[in-house]
Amino acid sequence: MVTVINKHRYRHKASGFTLIELLIVVAIIGIIAAIAYPSYQGYIEKGHRADTMSELQNIAATIESRKLAQGRYSNALITDLGGSFPSQGTALYTISFDPNPLTSEWTVIATPIAGTRMASDGDLTFDYRGLKCRDDKCGMDDEWK
Repeated sequence: MVTVINKHRYRHKASGFTLIELLIVVAIIGIIAAIAYPSYQGYIEKGHRADTMSELQNIAATIESRKLAQGRYSNALITDLGGSFPSQGTALYTISFDPNPLTSEWTVIATPIAGTRMASDGDLTFDYRGLKCRDDKCGMDDEWK
C-alpha cells in the first residue's frame, strides 16, 4: 500500500518580524532616547546643584555655630569646611570663603571645577544674610535652580 503525503499539510507559515518592522521600532526608540537623554542630564545637574546648595547652607550654619562658641569671627571658624565637594566620588565644586580673614560679612563660594559636568554652571554663593546667588541672579528664594 502506497501512502500519498499531502505536501501542503507540512508547509510552515512564516511568522516573526520583518526587517522593516524592526528598523521602525529601533528608530522610534532612538527618537525617544534623543528626547529623554538631555532632560535626564538636566535633572542630574539640578541634583548636583541642590547637593552643593545644601552643603553651603550647612557650612553657613557651622560658621555661625562656631562663632557663637568662640565669640568672634576668625579663620579658625572655617577649619575643615572648604575644599572640594563632594568629598567622595568626582569633585564638582571647590568651596572657598570671602573675605580672608573671615569677618562678620562672610560669603561661602562654590566654584565649578573645570572639566566636570558642572563646569558651565556658574558660581554658587551663600552669604551671612542668607542671600543666595547663582552667577548674577541673587535673592532669598530659589535663585539656585
